[in-house]
Amino acid sequence: MKRERILQVVLVIVGLIFSSLGYFLFQMLRHAGWMTGHNDVMPMFVSLYATLGVFLLLAVKHPAKHRSVIAYAAWSSLAHAATMTIMSLQAVAHGTHRQDSPQDIVMFAVIGVVLLVLLPTKEQAAAAVSEPRLAER
Repeated sequence: MKRERILQVVLVIVGLIFSSLGYFLFQMLRHAGWMTGHNDVMPMFVSLYATLGVFLLLAVKHPAKHRSVIAYAAWSSLAHAATMTIMSLQAVAHGTHRQDSPQDIVMFAVIGVVLLVLLPTKEQAAAAVSEPRLAER
């Protein structure tokens, strides 16, 4: 039970962080900020994380029922950290430096690892889904 409570707290924190990216998405689209420097990938990237944040917040009440969403958040964060690590290494090899490195790499890696460690087991997820609904009782 303690593990589930910790997971719920982590889901709220990560969900709020990711959802708050919706504000930045709105600002980028409103002011056509993405056009400066031809950064057309950023709004698409931010829209995915803002949406994921909403689903993580929805998963807070019954994390075991939303195991796949939590697993997706964990693995996508780890994949993102790995991609940024490769990009940072390539930038260093070419004599430049990524602006947000290494803070963003560490942040996404920590989010991914913590979510994986706290991920409900398959048995917990199966038990949560097979419980009868209130209307079926």
